[in-house]
Amino acid sequence: MSDVKPIPDGYPVVSPGLAIDGAAAAIDFYKHIFGASERMRIPGPDGKIAHCELMFGDSVVMLSDPAPDMEFLDPKTVGGTPVNLLVYVEDADAAFAAALAAGARQLTPVVTQFYGDRSGSFEDTWGHRWTVSTHVEDVSPEEMDKRMAEVFGSS
Repeated sequence: MSDVKPIPDGYPVVSPGLAIDGAAAAIDFYKHIFGASERMRIPGPDGKIAHCELMFGDSVVMLSDPAPDMEFLDPKTVGGTPVNLLVYVEDADAAFAAALAAGARQLTPVVTQFYGDRSGSFEDTWGHRWTVSTHVEDVSPEEMDKRMAEVFGSS
């Protein structure tokens, strides 16, 4: 048996990988909006990004410019994305406003949710969808059930 760890130190079990046409600009956007830090970058030809790893707190998001020969396509090429990434931030309102000011498109406004988070969603200029959330209230399971029934109707 190998002495190599099957899951390397510093990597969560699941890490999303984003294809972004204009990855270098997206890296700057994610650093600015989410406070992400760049762990590594591998440049590709013509100023493209072959691979980058960004740290969002203790989470890793990998990204690069699209690689059509590897079927790694960006949302705009495939007509949109069904995926939404949720990021907890210190101030959802500020992060949301900064994203919109930087060119993102609002999907849902920032509101306080019945489950105790204040959150809103946007689509960045590269077609990826994000929800920014700040936890503002601890809600007991009993209270959660009550609020959910009020929001969605009793069953």
